[in-house]
This record gives sequence, structure tokens and C-alpha cells, in this order.
Amino acid sequence: MIKVESAETQLQKLFQLTSSQVQRVIDTATGGEQGKSKGVFCDLYFQAGTAQGLTFDQGVLKNTSSSTTCGAGVRVVVGDKTGYSHTGHVNITNLLQCAKVARAITDHAGASANVAVGLPEGVSGPHDLYGILNCPVDIALQEKIDLLRNIDKEVRLYDPRIQNVTVSVACESYTIIIVNSLDQIFVDLRPLVRISVSCLAEDGGRKETGSSGGGGRFEFSVLAEEDKWKEHAHIAAKMAIDLLSAAPAPAGVMDVVLGSGWPGVLIHEAVGHGLEGDFNRMGTSAFSSLMGEAVASPLVTVIDDGTMEDRRGSLNFDDEGTPTSRTVLIENGKLKGYLQDKKNAGLMKTALTGNGRRQDYRYAPIPRMTNTYMDGGQSTPEEIIASVKYGLYAANFGGGQVDITNGNFTFSAIGAYLIEDGKITKTVKGATLIGNGPKALHNVTMVGNDVSLDRGVGTCGKAGQGVPVGVGMPTIRINGVTVGGAK
Repeated sequence: MIKVESAETQLQKLFQLTSSQVQRVIDTATGGEQGKSKGVFCDLYFQAGTAQGLTFDQGVLKNTSSSTTCGAGVRVVVGDKTGYSHTGHVNITNLLQCAKVARAITDHAGASANVAVGLPEGVSGPHDLYGILNCPVDIALQEKIDLLRNIDKEVRLYDPRIQNVTVSVACESYTIIIVNSLDQIFVDLRPLVRISVSCLAEDGGRKETGSSGGGGRFEFSVLAEEDKWKEHAHIAAKMAIDLLSAAPAPAGVMDVVLGSGWPGVLIHEAVGHGLEGDFNRMGTSAFSSLMGEAVASPLVTVIDDGTMEDRRGSLNFDDEGTPTSRTVLIENGKLKGYLQDKKNAGLMKTALTGNGRRQDYRYAPIPRMTNTYMDGGQSTPEEIIASVKYGLYAANFGGGQVDITNGNFTFSAIGAYLIEDGKITKTVKGATLIGNGPKALHNVTMVGNDVSLDRGVGTCGKAGQGVPVGVGMPTIRINGVTVGGAK
């Protein structure tokens, strides 16, 4: 495991700052002990590290990129008001100015310090979820190029109708340091790797694309294992080739079977966002004020778990220093919890869940998901498919959108298949699933025993911020889904 030096050592090494200088910034932001005693909260978020990317296109290395980050942000929370300021040139002068600006924002907003931020009562200590021996950014460039070349070759060997292949690899490693006015200090070294594969197939003038990818918080060597990258190559190639003969998708209200893994993005979008603390505190979510009530079929249990080893959405602690946790959101159909950061947990007088996240030092944290999935049931995937007389099997999802206020969603199904008399028959394209998240959950009639998470490709967008996440589900059957089709 790479040794992580103490926070004080890292502050000096990466930012040339001492603990006393950081304390000056906190005192400036809070007004010292008097301000802290009134509930004024401040934290500093430091980030330093490197991100790299390589793209192999049309059989040649087309693009390489490398970026270095070294910045910090100062946040002040007073009641329900937040002030935030950041700098990409970290020194004591700039940090003191950030502290003054952040505090001025809360003062200008008329903030009243009468509510303390949420405290991690009952939360376990920090985890060790992604211990690595070799930083992925430090792996030799040639080794990464060889991986891209091997994937490109494998996809082309799948079928002569594949005309072009694009493969990319991304690696990053950041040191995160969080210091707050509660005299807490945290340090974490966060690795992340990912490969993406896409290809174009052509036959008789018809062109179709296929894609796959995966990654997580582990060493590059895991990403480069032959069975893993070959799996991605074959998935992308098969998708493109299957779509060449796909028929137009039917339209209408029908029973739909969702496959395990990535289709869990429907849970993430149509349900997960609606269970984030800020939306529910403000009463703008379809799930607001429904705690303890039935919001889904008794077969449905939804969990957000940031403690899963090596997963893309996992963290040792969130971007406020709270250890991540396994939070049951919906249990046997009943609403059990929301995802919380410090600010919203304090205002809602509820426990922290370790879901305060931010894209990088330029943003203040907000409640976000980590790895969100539906738990498994008792049915086998074969039993679920056999139960459908006529319907749609969606093995993969493309883009989608959801209205948080009412749960209405629209998702495009990629690589969908027709189910006829309990059997998967032919590939169809152009299928769009249209519905309402809470209503769809009530119409779940069968849940499979094959729960799995996606392969590590998810990025969630909210409030202009993107963070890595995981999604998942078992095979499930939903009755009465509106399908918009090309036919």
C-alpha cells in the first residue's frame, strides 16, 4: 500500500502551509472562538494531483493529455446559508482572502447562526477501501499504449464489419486534505482508472455503434488484466453488430424486464436524486415528507453504499471528512432515509450518511450518491423473462433525464430485445422508456437474485458538478411501462 503521510506533513509538502496558518484562515472565516460558539462552521478543502488521458483512434494514438491540480477552497456555513471561495494558487494570502469572501457571502445573505452542522454521531472511523502499491498515473506510457492497441485489435477481430474503433484510458491520483473548525483534519490519497471502448460497424450502408468500459479505484494492472479488457472489447463489438440487424422497437404500454448492472442508472436518476437531503429539506422532491411511507413495491429495497472496496463511487470519507456508509434508502417498499451532508443533516436534525461530495476544490459540497443500487430478490433472471408474454428486455441504457419534483423520467434503451412468449427473440432499436419513478417502483412485480453493479463507468451531474458514481440492480420486471418506439 502507498504510504499516506500525515495531514500536517502533506500540507507543508504540497502547499507550503503550516497548521498555524491554516488555523488563521479558519479563525478569519468564523470570527474565532466566539463565532464557532454561535454555530459558524468552516472547512478548508485542499486538492493536489495529476490526471492523464490517452485516446487510440483509427488504429493510431490520436491524443494524450495531462493536467495538474493544486488548489483549495474555503467554505463557511451559517444556518442555512453557505459562502464559498476558492483559489488555484494556494498561499496564506489567497486563503485569507477566500475566508473573508466566503464569510461575506453568508453575512450578505442575512445568515443567522442558530443551527449547528451535522455531527458524525455513530459513524465508524475512516475506511481503507482502495489501498494500492503503484499509483496509476506513474505507470509507463508504453504500457498504457500497449493496452489500447490490444483492445483495438481485439474489437476488429470480432467481426470484419467493424470499421473503426476508439479506445481511451484515463488515470488520476489526488491527495485530498480537509481541515475544519471542529479541530478535525483528514487526508486521503484517491486513485481512479477507467477504460472506454466504442466501435462503428457498417453493413450495406447501415451504420451502428457499440460501447463498453469500466474502471474503479484500483491499480492500473487490474484494468490491464486480459480477461477484463477482452470482455469490454467483446461487449462493444457485439452491441454494434447486433444493432445492424435490429428491427424498429414497438411502441405502447407493455411489461419491461431490465437487466442487471448498468440499467440501475434508472434507480439512480429516477429515485436516487429524489432522496438527496437538500431536495427533501426544501420540499422539492417527489419523496419529501414521505418518511416511513410505502413508496415502492414491497419487493424493492434501494441502498447507497460508499464503502464497497475498489468501486468507482466509493470513498474512504466524503468531501467533508465524514466516513462513507451503507445507507438503506428504501426497505421493502418503505422510505427509510435520505442522503445527507453536514449542512442538510444539521438543518433536518438527522444523522450524517457520508454523502457530502464535490467535483473538485472549486465547488462546495452538496448531498450526492456514491454506489446506488436495488437489492436482490428471489427470482432467477430466466424465471422473470419466462413470465412475460410480450414485452421488452432492456440490457443497457443510454441517455436519460428526470424531473426531481415529480419523478417523471425518459430513458433510451440501447441493445433492447423483444420478449415473445417468455423468450428473448430479436434485437430492437429506438426504444425509449417513459414513466414516473415512484409509480414504476410500485409496479415492480419480480426481482432477480442476480444483483450486480455496473463495470465502473458512471459520472453523475448535479448543480454543474460531475462526480464518479456506481449504479446497479438485479434483473427486474416492471409492469405497464410506456415504451416510445421507432415502429
